[in-house]
Formats: sequence, structure tokens, C-alpha cells
Amino acid sequence: MPKPSASKAAAETGKTRRFISGVVEGFYGRPWTMEQRTELFQREQKWGLNTYLYAPKDDYKHRMYWRDMYSPEEAEKLVALITAAKKNGVDFIYAISPGLDITFSNPKEVATLKRKLDQVSGFGCSSFSLLFDDIETEMCPADKQAFSSFAHAQVAVTNEVFTHLGQPDTFLFCPTDYCAAFCTPTVSQSAYLHTVGENLLPGIDVLWTGSKVVSHHITVESIVEVSSVLKRAPVIWDNIHANDYDPQRIFMGPYKDRPTDLIPKLRGVLTNPNCEYYPNFVAIHTLATWCGSKGGRVGGQRDVEMTGDDDDDEAGSDPCYSPKRALTLALTDWLQEFLSTDQPGGPRPLNPTHLKKESSDEEPMQTDVGDPVYVPGSGDNPLFTAEPLTLDDLQLLSELFYLPYEHGSTARTMLTELDWLKAHREAVGEAETEMTAEWRSRAKCFDVMCVAVFTMFNRLSNAPNRSILYDLYNYICDIKSGVTLARAYVKQLGGQSRPSAQVMTDDPEPWGFRGGLSGEFQRMLPCHGNRDLFRHPPMTSVYSIRPFCPEDKTEIQKIHMEMQRGEAKAPAAALPALISDGLAGGQMSPSPNCGLVLEDEMGVCGYVLGLTDATAATLKNQRALLADFPSLVTMQLHPRVTDPAPARRMIGSLLSLMKTSGSRGVFCELRQGDRRMFDFYSKLGSFTTLKMAGLPQDVVAMGTSL
Repeated sequence: MPKPSASKAAAETGKTRRFISGVVEGFYGRPWTMEQRTELFQREQKWGLNTYLYAPKDDYKHRMYWRDMYSPEEAEKLVALITAAKKNGVDFIYAISPGLDITFSNPKEVATLKRKLDQVSGFGCSSFSLLFDDIETEMCPADKQAFSSFAHAQVAVTNEVFTHLGQPDTFLFCPTDYCAAFCTPTVSQSAYLHTVGENLLPGIDVLWTGSKVVSHHITVESIVEVSSVLKRAPVIWDNIHANDYDPQRIFMGPYKDRPTDLIPKLRGVLTNPNCEYYPNFVAIHTLATWCGSKGGRVGGQRDVEMTGDDDDDEAGSDPCYSPKRALTLALTDWLQEFLSTDQPGGPRPLNPTHLKKESSDEEPMQTDVGDPVYVPGSGDNPLFTAEPLTLDDLQLLSELFYLPYEHGSTARTMLTELDWLKAHREAVGEAETEMTAEWRSRAKCFDVMCVAVFTMFNRLSNAPNRSILYDLYNYICDIKSGVTLARAYVKQLGGQSRPSAQVMTDDPEPWGFRGGLSGEFQRMLPCHGNRDLFRHPPMTSVYSIRPFCPEDKTEIQKIHMEMQRGEAKAPAAALPALISDGLAGGQMSPSPNCGLVLEDEMGVCGYVLGLTDATAATLKNQRALLADFPSLVTMQLHPRVTDPAPARRMIGSLLSLMKTSGSRGVFCELRQGDRRMFDFYSKLGSFTTLKMAGLPQDVVAMGTSL
């Protein structure tokens, strides 16, 4: 006789099973604290969520040492936690993961599992879950003899434990094939899932993550398909906000890409969010809005219209739920927590009424400890903490750290603008044209967005609630660093700052590059970058080195003049003269076979020119130097050349040619303002600073023997 479905079984017993909604603490990494979990229960009650699934992967008695009983001290904490959940109307589900090493066919192992769950039941827990995710599928010899398949082994033990516990109202089973991507060959043809659906007792619910471990979209059609195979509606274990797989990412975008039409097709939804507790405010709040959208209420606190409208930027808007509006609601509530002091003696939230008005004769308001609030005068520096965090700041924060498959709108705009500015950099430096004006206008807009990131960082850093800040600090420092580099690059392209020495060195400061072994591996792999969310094919500039010809004079002069403008804080005429200016400016020609030009896809981008005998070009009081360094070289690179390797090859080739011509050594001159080329010559390892009579005060000579 076929087994009744879970819904039919519930109907026969007269029970109405509520929709499971809430949070699963199921990530890898440091588990949340007892205080954070207790606070979570309060949030869930306030927002209308009803479930907490205890499944932290790195709680060793949950997974690795699942056989070990809890000590009296651990038991006391779990009792307090279960009690706190009940107090807030939250169903505490205790999960255990024995799949790493359990022998399913060994009665002693099953008895140990029952004894462990009996202990937790004694703590007051009445809801349970058995998890068999992320384990090896090969059975041991004993299990192969006892069971026809891995699925049969899991189902047999799960049914036995469920029955032993008295068939609790809430009992969740996580299959090993917990998403469509793991099913062979498909969901509808999966022998594993069919075994689960046909043999798992009807009162047991099944966890499912969707099409993938981290699903971009979860469709009604996909849930109908898996429900048919499982013979019950699944509970979604949603990893859309999980970040335990990448320590450089955190997700603060709204719950989205799950239509509310799913709700009647599901048994429930649990979000498995970021490892960091406090940044999950958005993930959990917006899930609560989604779960309550059919009834139009969020947590019983206020009425919320979630119908989409024309200003929603999401295609195919859900008539019951708008991620954009849900995010604004969440951030509005979160802002209040940022502005509240989380610990005694912490920073005070700024209240403008605390400041003494210049027109007032009253003394400044005193703090609780009797210290007056400092009020800067009209000519003093303004207070660094004078501007409190705003909703716009949190909106920007969310857009910079959005979702796994999607950047927020500001992040997308910044990427698009930087890409355009980089691709059209040839417009800068030319005569004023319409394209030049557009470039400068878009560069200005990009700069405004960069400044907004810095402002957000400063305000977050001053927020009174330090607990939230500490969870976010590594991430906001990282994005600030990246934006700083991008901003400096655009300013350099636009001629607003000197070319950075950092981009022409093999020894940059550590904040100027992505470090770590993982980063090294990724950069070595051929497909690095092909799955970036900003879909732009990986691009590496291709450089070529060729001999100088007279037709190159005009392009060389342009680079020479552009770099002089970059060095000068005064007009170019005020720069100290160099012997080599005549070479780069076209007044002198390089010696035969002593000129090379560097080209990229846009044209000439660098040059190195030399005189094998510099006697005629030098002043009499400088010629003592020529005994050891008779030859002169001059080299310059356009700011767009950020790879030092082709530049090293170019000057290495020229020095080899000059040595072949009989030269004993070469020298070069640099203005002190040309820090980039000074660092480049220094990093070559062969050039050293020379003492040379007759040089202007702001000029440095460097030389190398051949």
C-alpha cells in the first residue's frame, strides 16, 4: 500500500502544520555566540519568523564528534538556548550530522545516535533534524551488505530515529543530493531521490537548496518537479546569503529571485546566511518580509504594501513582494541599531542638540561622566564624528556587497564607468573635443561615487554600535582600498596627478595588490576572471618593441611633453633642463641602432633613446663623468603602461646594443619629480645614483657599467 503524503497524514490527525520560516545556523566557521542566538530569537519573534535550526558545522559535537554526549556545562547552555527560543515563540530544531563516519548497519551506532538525541530531548527540545549533506557517498563493506543503496541506508536510520522520538511534529531530513545539480542524471530520474520519496515516513520533511548549492533563482516549476519525486513539499535551505565559501565576500542585498508564488508550494524556507552575525540583519529581515508578503504584514509590526511599480528596476516584478522596498525597510530598521550604543562607555551617538549654538549663552550639555561636549569654533577643524551614519550610507553599503550573482546598482555603475574611462583613455591629452569633454565629465562622476564610498566608510567607522562595525570592518576596509586604487588610476589617466610609481615596480606596498596563496593560484589559471559578475573578458595588454624611426619623433615628443606636464607644479618652462631633453624633443637624433619604441594596441606608449658618445651634448664641467659613463640614455613611458616587464626588456635590449657598440657605461638624468622612473631605474638593480658636477639642484643622475 502506498504511504500517505505528509499533508494527508496531517489532515488525518487534524493538525495544521504551520509554514516553517526562519534561520538555519548551518555554515562552516566560528559558530554564533549564545548571546547572538538569543538576540536572533527576539528578532524572529518581532519580524514574524518561527524557526531556528541549530546546525553549525564547526560545533564539533554536532558533526565531527557527534557520538559525544554534552557535558553539564554545555547542557546548561543548550537548555537556556532552547528556553529562550520557546519564550520568543521560536521552534528550536536540533540538528545532528552523523554522516561523516556512521556505520548505518551497526545497531550500536544507531543506539548511540538515539541516546544523543534523547539527551537533547531532555533539554526541552521537541524538534529535530538529521543531516547527510557534504559527505562521501561510498558505503563501507558492512553497509553494502545490509542495504541496496546509500539512500536506503539513510532512510532506514532516519525512519528509525523519527519513530524512536515519537514522530515529532517537526523532523527534517537533509539528503546527500540536496540540490538539482547533484542529482544523477536529473531530478525526475534520480534513483536516490525516488528512494527517499518512496520510503521516508510521511511526517519527515526534506531540505532542498534549489537548482544549485547556492541557487540564483528558485522557480515554481522546479519545486513542483522535486515535490513530485519526494512526494512532499520541501523545506528550502537557502544559501543565497551564505559566505562561508569565500572570506572576501559578504552579502547584504535583499532576499530575491524567489517568487512569492512558491510559498503555497513549500513546507518552509530557512536562510543559511553570512557567517558574521550582525550583517545578517538584511538577509533575515527581507526574508521575513517575503514570507509575510501574501498577508501584507511584516512581523505583525506594521502594514507594508509590497506591490511592484514602475520605478522598480527588476524585470518581471512580483506583485506581492518588491526586493527594492524590502531592502529599504530593512536598512531603515538597521540604521537605528547602528546609531545605538552597544556597550557601556562606547561612542555616543551624535545628537546635534548637544552642541552649543554660537548664538547661545548656555554652556554645552554635560555627558553622563561630566565631560563637556567639545564644540569647534568657526575657524577650527570640524569634528570628524560630526556626521552620523545615514540611510544612504547603508544603501551604498548594501549595493557594494549585494548578492552572489549580482552587484548592486552603484557597484555596477562604478564598474561600467571605470571600464569606459579605461577603454577611452586616448581621448585625454588630445585637443579639446566632444569625446574629451565626455571623458572628463564621466571621470568627475566616477570620482563623486568614490568619495561617497570613503564618506560611508568614515561614518560607519564612527557608528556607536561597535559590534556591527567589527563584523563589517574587514570588508569595508577592503572595498575602500580597491576604490582608492581605482580613483587614483582614473586621476592619473586624466592628468590630475602624477603617474604613480607603484604601478611600475615589482615591489609594491602590500595594499596595492591582492595577496594570498589563493590569489596566486587563481591568477595562474587560464580561466581566471571568466565568471566575474561584471562580464568583461579578461584583457591583457600586448606590447611590442621595435627600432626607432624618424617618423616616431612626433609621438615621442607628445609623450615627453605629457610626462613633463605631469611632473610640473609650475609651467613646463620652469622645469630644470636635462641634457636628454634634446633627444626626446627631437633636437638631437639618437646614435645609429640606439633607439627603441614600445607600442601597445593604441600606438606608441614608450621609448628609450641613446647616444653612445655624449661628449658633444654635455657641458665641460660634466665631462669628468664620461670617463666611466660615456653614453647617455633617456627613457619614458606613458601612464597607461602599468606592466614593468616590457619596459625592462626594452632598456635591457638598448643597453645590450650600446655595449656591442663599445660603450663602457651609460648614465641618465631624472628630475626629482619623476618619481616613477626613478623607482623604475632603482628596481632594475644595476643603476646607482651618481655624483655629477654641474647638475641643477632638482636633477638626479644615475648610471650603470656595461
